[in-house]
Amino acid sequence: MRVTIITPCLNCEKTIHDTLASVARQDYPDIEHIVIDGQSTDRTLDIVRQFPHVAKLISEKDRGIYDAMNKGLIAATGDVIAVLNADDFYVYDRVISDVINLMRAENANVVYADLDYVARENTRKVTRVWFSGPYNRDNFKRGWSPPHPTFFARKSLYERFGGFNTSMQYSADYELMLRFLYINRQPCAYLPKTIVKMRRGGVSNISIRNRIAANIEDRRSWQYNKLSTPFWVPILKPLRKLPQFFPGFVGIFAGRQARNTHPQPAPAPVYQTVPGIPLPISKPSTKTFPLSPP
Repeated sequence: MRVTIITPCLNCEKTIHDTLASVARQDYPDIEHIVIDGQSTDRTLDIVRQFPHVAKLISEKDRGIYDAMNKGLIAATGDVIAVLNADDFYVYDRVISDVINLMRAENANVVYADLDYVARENTRKVTRVWFSGPYNRDNFKRGWSPPHPTFFARKSLYERFGGFNTSMQYSADYELMLRFLYINRQPCAYLPKTIVKMRRGGVSNISIRNRIAANIEDRRSWQYNKLSTPFWVPILKPLRKLPQFFPGFVGIFAGRQARNTHPQPAPAPVYQTVPGIPLPISKPSTKTFPLSPP
């Protein structure tokens, strides 16, 4: 089972080395790492070319991070796909193996796990802990969602339900997970391990203004999929994150010690896709750059 890791980036010379190195040291034997660059003007491309494990490097203008992710989906040949942003990195070298072993054992189409936020300049300093907890579909109505950098999904889900909604600037990852899990009821398993460290300062969290805009888009995610949005979801979603700043308490809050489980068989799915996103996602990339210096 091949796993494709998509890394979108733009002028990330200070952080992308950690991202690439964390994928390069994975012990899983069949990984395709695709880097989608928005025409960086710093040393990002030079750093990427130092890593021979990178299968494809595409550097061209895009319409934002979610457009870049969709380009990665188009280029991907893996059976399972994940997105690892250029500020993030895998914590240990068996992350992909653990994910795929669980996906096989649970016959799941999606696996997610836990995540630590860390300081940008000191990745040993944990500033926030995201314990996801065991999967319960109804938790979406309580403001829950898994951390997207830990989200692994079979490629067939993207082919059936669509890619990232580029009409959104901040919450297309949330909308996609809502569409896969809540609407289309895909079997899902929780890996109770911290598998990703994420530097603080992502686009949706860099300011209060962006956080408010993301919260508005969270509500749109429900409306876009013709769902009635419980009025408390946009309220509970940020409130659920408050315990993440208190790691000693968050384990109890999230049920950290629970075993991996998918509580009950999923009902027959009602398939929905996002209009305007190319399906199937098997078109060749428009521009592939060499992975070694000329």
